[in-house]
Amino acid sequence: MSVFKKFFGVILLASVAYFPWVAQAVPTQVDLELVLAVDVSGSVDATEYAGQKAGYIAAFNDAAIQSAITSGKYGSIAVTYVEWSASSQQAQLVDWTLIDSAASASAFATAIDNTSRAFGNTTGVGSAIQYSAGLFSFNDMDNAKYVGDRKVIDISGDGQNNTGISPSTARDAALLAGVTTINAIAIQSLSLETYFENNVIGGANAFATFAADFEDDFSQAIKDKIFREVTDKPVPEPATFGLLGLGLAGLAFARRRKLAS
Repeated sequence: MSVFKKFFGVILLASVAYFPWVAQAVPTQVDLELVLAVDVSGSVDATEYAGQKAGYIAAFNDAAIQSAITSGKYGSIAVTYVEWSASSQQAQLVDWTLIDSAASASAFATAIDNTSRAFGNTTGVGSAIQYSAGLFSFNDMDNAKYVGDRKVIDISGDGQNNTGISPSTARDAALLAGVTTINAIAIQSLSLETYFENNVIGGANAFATFAADFEDDFSQAIKDKIFREVTDKPVPEPATFGLLGLGLAGLAFARRRKLAS
């Protein structure tokens, strides 16, 4: 090693020792920054709340999702768990978390399990989008821990916006600011799925989906949804996607039959 290289190495180590921020200046690169924005408005009762939360917990404990997360370009994602209700009621209950293994995915699921319900008021879908957009790395690059190639908001809900900023206005502003995609899952209402398609979702490969209930159907639907968000596939491939079984078309048909019965 040359004298210059030795000298440079000593200077670098000294810089890190005396100026710790130098070592922290570069955030961890991940495939995806994902905000899980979960509806806990008053129309979601205690049983439904528990079922919805259990769905997210099951998703991050699922082997297929864990494998998808670690199979990307960087083999990791950063995800945060948010609950929302009225226009001024949003809470980041689980901070940005790096998931780069089955163990870290399960740890994130446990962190969700350890949270307590934040709200139970009116339904501010637009405000939830606005709040979620403010959590991404592009808002404060100097202090960002993680930077993802894609930045996705995952909205759940069982009702239309009835307070605060309109969802379409918040959506357009979020996409303009740097959010890649906003997806949504409508719970218990097929007409709400259409509302979300028209007013909430947007960006690259955006989609709305449907769950007939807050329990078993939601659990399966949110697994499907998160898998799609992690892999960024416009249409999941049933041959490689064990979560779907008969595929999205069959699942959608089954849900609609369940709702109609």
